[in-house]
Amino acid sequence: MRCEVCLPGCVPYRAAWDWQNRLAEARGRDEILDRLLVLYHPHTYTLGSSGQDEHLLMPLEERARRGIEVLRVDRGGGITYHGPGQLVVYPIIRLARAGGLRADALAYVRRLENVVLCLLADYGVAGKTIPGLTGVWVDTPAGEQKICAIGVKITTRAITKHGFALNLNTDLSYFEGIIPCGICDKGVTSLARLRGEPVDENEAARRVIHHFGAAFGFEMVVLDGTTAACAP
Repeated sequence: MRCEVCLPGCVPYRAAWDWQNRLAEARGRDEILDRLLVLYHPHTYTLGSSGQDEHLLMPLEERARRGIEVLRVDRGGGITYHGPGQLVVYPIIRLARAGGLRADALAYVRRLENVVLCLLADYGVAGKTIPGLTGVWVDTPAGEQKICAIGVKITTRAITKHGFALNLNTDLSYFEGIIPCGICDKGVTSLARLRGEPVDENEAARRVIHHFGAAFGFEMVVLDGTTAACAP
C-alpha cells in the first residue's frame, strides 16, 4: 500500500484543519490515496473534546502580544500547544474496521505512540507510555514529562484526522500558559532539551516518515511540495 507524504513547512492551524477535512472527505470517497501531512504551526493553543477553559492560563492580552491563536477543534484530548520547533504529523488514512470504532481507535493510537517511541530510540532516548494516559513520555530528574501529545479523530468512514505533535526544538515556555492536557502533576520536555543540543528537524521528519511506514505497512512516497496535492 502506498501512502503519499506532504511536507509543506509552516501552515496556520486553521488552514491545516480545513485541509485535513477536505482530504478526509476525498479519502472517504476513495478519490485519493492515504496521505501523511508532516508540518509545523505558528503559535497556537488548541482545545480538544475534553478541553476545559480553565486550563488556558495565559491572559488574553498576553496571548495577543505573543500572537497566539486559540481554537476549539474536533480531536480528542484536552488543551495543548503548537508552535515552531515542533514536528506535527497528521495521517489521513483509512483504518481497517476490525474490532469496532472504539477498539480500532485505541489500536491506532497505540501504533502512533510506537512510531514516536521508535523515533526517540534513534536519538538514544527511552520514551514510554503511561497506562491511562495518551502520548509519549520520558523519565527525567524532574519526573515524568511529556514529549509528544496525541489527539485524533476518526470519521464514520474510518478515516483518521489530526495526529501527534512531537517537541523537537520547541520553546517550552509556551506550555506555561496552559495546563497541558489538563495534567497538573507532570511536566513537558523536548528532544533538544533531553539531548542538550538542537535537533535537525528535516532529519527528524525523514525518520518519522520511515517509522510511520514501518508501523502501518505503507510504502511512503514523498510528493513534490510544489504540486497542488501539497497545497493547504
